Amino acid sequence: MRDGAMSTSNPPPERPSLPWRFSSALIMGLTGSLSQAFLYGLNYMEVIGLDRFLETLEKRKDVEGRERGLITVSNHVSVMDDPLMWGVLPLSYAFSPSNLRWSLGSYDICFQNKALSLFFTLGQVLPTHRGAYSPIHGGLFQPTISQAIRLLSSQPFSKTPEPEPTPHPSMSPRSPDIIDPFSANALTYTTNGIDVFPAPSAYLSRRHSWVHIFPEGRVHQHPAKSLRYFKWGVSRLILESEPLPEIVPIFIDGHQDLMHEDRGWPRFIPRTGKKIRIAFGEKVDGEKIFGDLRERWKRLVRLQQEALIKRGVWE
Repeated sequence: MRDGAMSTSNPPPERPSLPWRFSSALIMGLTGSLSQAFLYGLNYMEVIGLDRFLETLEKRKDVEGRERGLITVSNHVSVMDDPLMWGVLPLSYAFSPSNLRWSLGSYDICFQNKALSLFFTLGQVLPTHRGAYSPIHGGLFQPTISQAIRLLSSQPFSKTPEPEPTPHPSMSPRSPDIIDPFSANALTYTTNGIDVFPAPSAYLSRRHSWVHIFPEGRVHQHPAKSLRYFKWGVSRLILESEPLPEIVPIFIDGHQDLMHEDRGWPRFIPRTGKKIRIAFGEKVDGEKIFGDLRERWKRLVRLQQEALIKRGVWE
């Protein structure tokens, strides 16, 4: 479907169904609790700037009072980065998904079947196609990136072309299709024209959400701890989200020792007794750094829309 939009003429619902919210809180809470126990019980932790970051989250507790979304960006040194890094948050946050991050997860890893898909969807992970594994459905303009932009933005959204109907969800255990059985089928989207996922941005309570992204796009373990080049997805989140979200950088060090890419057997078990450092930076002055780029991007979008209107593709 185009741009990850949802088709419904009714007013947007306030929130997902109660069973869905309970299940999500359970998954997020247990995962956060286990992450905290692992980090502080079996390793040596140093956290920098957490108090400053918690002040930001405290101001976002009231969903209706939020004025903008939140983007956090960090380096990606281990397959354990998310969710382990959020184990540094107090447990009072663990069972409150409305004030926890949404993340982008690799479709080819996290959404291989219905069980994995359900776990990660309830854990507020969006199915993202990587270009190396899905060159047709991946890329900068895939529907999941549009969902992330809508999560960061205000509602209601401006009018978009009528989307194609989403496919009927498959009941096969091998299928990644997931729906909330207590919500309308119209509140779904597809990432490739075949699968079906709940559309998180359809709900009013999800406006101005928090989205975390690893802009490197893959695990990068460099001896000098340097970053690889950034993927373009983070640029769309900054350029198109309205209003411009708050932006907080985070740096992780030590997770690479928990699950090094060259680790031996047993590969699936994280190592312990490691020194881990997580640093939360100060908020970026987004308007100062990205304001001009956002205006230039908006002009390009308007020109493209005018061209589509002339061709009769956009109304």
